[in-house]
Amino acid sequence: MKQFMKLSIAVVFGLLLWAVIKVFLFFGLIGLIGSAASGVSSSKSTAKSGSVYELELRGAVVEYQDEKDRMTASLMSALDEDQYAIFGLNEILANIREAKTNPKIEGIYLHGGSMQMGYATAQALREALTDFRESGKFVVAYADSYGQANYYVATAADSLFINPSGSLSWQGLGVNIEFYTKLLEKLGVEMQVVKVGTFKSAVEPYMLTKMSEPNKLQYNTLLGDIWQKMSSDVSSSRDIALEQLNALADKNMLLQPQDEYVQTNLVDGLCYSQDMDALLTKLTGTDDYELLDYDDMASIRNTKVLSKPNLAVLYAEGAISDAGQDGIIGKKMVETIDEIAEDDNIQAVVFRVNSPGGSAYASEQINHAIALLKEKKPVVVSMGDYAASGGYYISCNANYIYAEPTTLTGSIGIFGLIPNVKKLTDKVGLSIDGVETHQHSNLETDIVMRGMTAQERDMLQAEINRGYELFTRRCAEGRGISQDEIKKIGEGRVWSGVRAKEIGLVDELGSLQDALAKAAELAELEDYEVAEYPEPEDLWEKMMKSFKMSAQMEAWVTRILGSERYQMICDLENMQAKPSIQARLPYFIEIK
Repeated sequence: MKQFMKLSIAVVFGLLLWAVIKVFLFFGLIGLIGSAASGVSSSKSTAKSGSVYELELRGAVVEYQDEKDRMTASLMSALDEDQYAIFGLNEILANIREAKTNPKIEGIYLHGGSMQMGYATAQALREALTDFRESGKFVVAYADSYGQANYYVATAADSLFINPSGSLSWQGLGVNIEFYTKLLEKLGVEMQVVKVGTFKSAVEPYMLTKMSEPNKLQYNTLLGDIWQKMSSDVSSSRDIALEQLNALADKNMLLQPQDEYVQTNLVDGLCYSQDMDALLTKLTGTDDYELLDYDDMASIRNTKVLSKPNLAVLYAEGAISDAGQDGIIGKKMVETIDEIAEDDNIQAVVFRVNSPGGSAYASEQINHAIALLKEKKPVVVSMGDYAASGGYYISCNANYIYAEPTTLTGSIGIFGLIPNVKKLTDKVGLSIDGVETHQHSNLETDIVMRGMTAQERDMLQAEINRGYELFTRRCAEGRGISQDEIKKIGEGRVWSGVRAKEIGLVDELGSLQDALAKAAELAELEDYEVAEYPEPEDLWEKMMKSFKMSAQMEAWVTRILGSERYQMICDLENMQAKPSIQARLPYFIEIK
């Protein structure tokens, strides 16, 4: 015990010391950062002739990043924590558009291949690069190694290279789910499940030991749709027959010799990063070309303050919760929607949704707020990697819905997941007793500590059924489809964007830019400016959040557990929040 206490004190002291060091480093860096209004001081405000946008495929992508987020990211980079770099998809796409129209920028250099992103995000990047090439400017790509989604993006380039000792992932798609049923049994914990939806698979890891047949069916269909889109695009760009691409995937190219990457035309050549200098010199026509990074491009872009924005893009990213700091917080989102509704300068709204769902209660509140907003101005939804379960709930009321072909959507179903810890408490000798004025006064405690009675299960199932009725009714009202038809395609089933269009859950396949064009059309606007919401937090508050010890601890825990297991823990924590009824996709299922 003494040794344990010594170790604990040492760990706490070390963390406190690290926090103090961070504070000193933080204030030491303020002078290097420059003023908040101008962002990072080292960023360039103009491009010189012969410039190249170096788009680095590293870190992770979020839907929305504002200027203050960029400043915080730069601080993290200065503290040598670049592995946690976060880039905004909105910023990257805006940078690509700027590079396309800026006469001093000759092309784009895609550098690296380890960016964490979903396949719908990868598709959005790839389409933006394909559009960029229509300007006649070049796109070249190089990486020491390529993850599969990153390789998919890189195939939009004119030419593609890899390190002679590098690796390239081309192996098809897969989903793995960890099941905890037997582990929980050994601990003496029973997960009590109430749900609606044959395909509602979020609860399966806690009640089964393998995937159900309906779950296998929906994921086989989903993966097939995503793979079809990916392989078709790569086939067209790299001039490789689909049959050959599937044969290469069967071999798992990650395990094949690098020469075979060239022989099969997956890449154009093997070289080192230093060798790309000669190629860029040739393409720009000068050995004095300049590489512009993410922050440089953000500074170069026209960043004027919008005096009268005509279109708003409202970003909704992450799990839906009733309270908290991260993800889509019901109350905060409703307040933002109401603010947009009251702003007469905004004539149409694009609601960008990237969410696996969450609280059914918060989803209903946001759905209602969107309905009120739609009474005043057109609302067009643009779906990202996910817009499933609660993510679809908050989307279905729009005037028009766009999804990427690889978007995961649908999952119209509801569940409740409540542990019964009686066997565990009996093992450890813990008991609980109390008094109550009525039969179910202590219901929330009783069903956890002793398990549900048949009557209590019936009551909870009835509540779930009412939630499902409301969910499907909202979908029917929003989509102009009968509730019976919604139930046929509901049952918690996850659909790709392609299938969702076929069955009427979305109107069109397209990007965020397509959604903006549709919103402008519905508002009868030919010329418009775009404002992004939610508005950024106070700079000082945001920077302090970034340097909280909890943020550092989260990064360490994520590194130890892996992002998938850490996300599972976060989801379980969210599920425990009241109310316990969830409209959620199992977000920690990762397509690899």
